[in-house]
Amino acid sequence: MSKTILVTGGAGYIGSHTVLQLLLSGYKTVVVDNLDNSSDVAPKRVKELAVDLRDRPAIQKIFAQTKFDAVIHFAGLNAVGESVSKPLLYHDNNTIGTILLLEVMAAHGCKNLVFSSSAAVYGWPKKVPCTEEFPLSAVNPYGRTKLFIEEICRDLRNSDSQWKIILLRYFNPVGAHPSGHIGEDPRGTPNNLMPFVQQVAVGRLQALTVFGKDYATKDGTGGPFLVSFQVRDYVHVVDLADGHIAALKKLSDPKIGCEVYNLGTGKGTSVLEMVTAFEKASGKKIPLQIAGRRSGDSEVIYASIKKAETELKWKAKYGIEEICEDQWNWASKNPFGYGSPSSKKIGYLDNFFHTTPFFLSHFFSLIFSLILLPFRCVFLTLLK
Repeated sequence: MSKTILVTGGAGYIGSHTVLQLLLSGYKTVVVDNLDNSSDVAPKRVKELAVDLRDRPAIQKIFAQTKFDAVIHFAGLNAVGESVSKPLLYHDNNTIGTILLLEVMAAHGCKNLVFSSSAAVYGWPKKVPCTEEFPLSAVNPYGRTKLFIEEICRDLRNSDSQWKIILLRYFNPVGAHPSGHIGEDPRGTPNNLMPFVQQVAVGRLQALTVFGKDYATKDGTGGPFLVSFQVRDYVHVVDLADGHIAALKKLSDPKIGCEVYNLGTGKGTSVLEMVTAFEKASGKKIPLQIAGRRSGDSEVIYASIKKAETELKWKAKYGIEEICEDQWNWASKNPFGYGSPSSKKIGYLDNFFHTTPFFLSHFFSLIFSLILLPFRCVFLTLLK
């Protein structure tokens, strides 16, 4: 019998890719999202989809309607710079929203959770790669919300052994689904590297703003520290989505209490290397503008993935070449994201998609085109 999974933040970048992978793997899914980090289009036909986790009656109604086997919790604000200027907003949305979700889960007997944490909990690590046992010291409000939620989850498990919780510390999600139907479409000026790069490539922005080039980062030979750009662990969003399915399967392990896993590639790549790879994939030149460092940004951070490989049987399959190819495929087909007027629709469902917001149009068309109609899923059960 298929398991039913509630996905909070499932209309967002990582959430939408994970929902697709869940459906392809035979899970039933229900999505809730307040659409803060999703498409600009307010989908009138999915009013109940637009649920804020801080709206207790709305969340209680969803749990009363459906018995969930587990929850994957993505929902949350995630811009480092914004969190520095608006810390209360981040703690209200991320921390308080999660507490409310956990309370409603407990009240309805759903005590299986996969939480979207972040490598930001490591702060500025003194060495790399980061293992799950590293000291935790977030250096910005966004990272601290993730760290506080991790501690809440550990406290919850210690107080009640029925809880099974997996904390997934993401490094830097990038790329898009190979079909080009879904990808990252942030509101306003992008906060992350690759959406910024793709908007420059399609002409929406004039140049890529690089925040600092005076980082003491090592060169590719492992030689001395040089004046250079930030180094990050860029992981394909589809690999990341598959990591969630591996985590869901791990929840059935009777030994699981509250466990943490890094999800990355185990390799560090500089901002300049990513830009060069994207230029090769797209055939576009990306002009650079060097700006000052952003408050809260770390210099070099990448993952040790041995624990995930051993215990989750998960390993990233895609490198930066595939990441950039898929990112460009998405950007070239959808230069204005889900609002692109040239968005293509699947012919035999054209009448339906014509009245459906672009995000849902793309998402449904991809699902239907890949595995057709007979889903045993409750995805967007609230669409009535």
